[in-house]
Amino acid sequence: MFIQTETTPNEDSLKFIPGVPVMGEGTAEFLDTKSALKSPLALRLMGIEGVTGVFYGPDFVTVLKDAETAWSVIKPEVYAMLMEHFSSGEALFRTEEDRESAGPQDTRILDTDSETVAMIKELLETRVRPAIMEDGGDIEYRGFTDEGIVQVKLKGSCRGCSSSTVTLKSGIERMLMHYIPEVKGVEEVLDQEEEIALNEFQKLEERLAKQHGDEKQGSKRDSSMAQYMSV
Repeated sequence: MFIQTETTPNEDSLKFIPGVPVMGEGTAEFLDTKSALKSPLALRLMGIEGVTGVFYGPDFVTVLKDAETAWSVIKPEVYAMLMEHFSSGEALFRTEEDRESAGPQDTRILDTDSETVAMIKELLETRVRPAIMEDGGDIEYRGFTDEGIVQVKLKGSCRGCSSSTVTLKSGIERMLMHYIPEVKGVEEVLDQEEEIALNEFQKLEERLAKQHGDEKQGSKRDSSMAQYMSV
């Protein structure tokens, strides 16, 4: 078995292509050990130091890492685990129920959907999702507001990617607004846990910036005092 890798727009994400079907149809994402319990492979991959997420596509596995760990450290372990799994014929999920619940159900058109929502789901499923999967990610429909805003969630390699805003605004938003006049914009929504994590990260950045500013101010005072003493 030869496993190929492809880079993605997110430098902390790599797409691994084993050459055999992974999900076949649908996708699944695991961001912690608890969610990975459904899949033995995901659980093992999440156990690698530095790995922060695992994403299954139809024929690929995307692995996400933290910024501090180099791919040269992670890749050999990922290769070994993928090789072992796909060579053994082991099931991807523990049960069929786990597999069915893992895949996205967001773009399935319901009887209660309006014509506009049905069109949004159809475009996301047939035009947007295949393109995003090329980069090792996925998109999930989350809702359509009274103000005409389509709410979505980016997954896989698109999660936390610096170019995701460009993808949303220049690609997805423009296309949906072109085909569906009722759509006025597209925005990404976060889960509650992600919002908490983002807020904590922003607070940390603010504290570090303040600390850096205080140190810089202190350095200026020391320099002025040294000049005065040398006179």
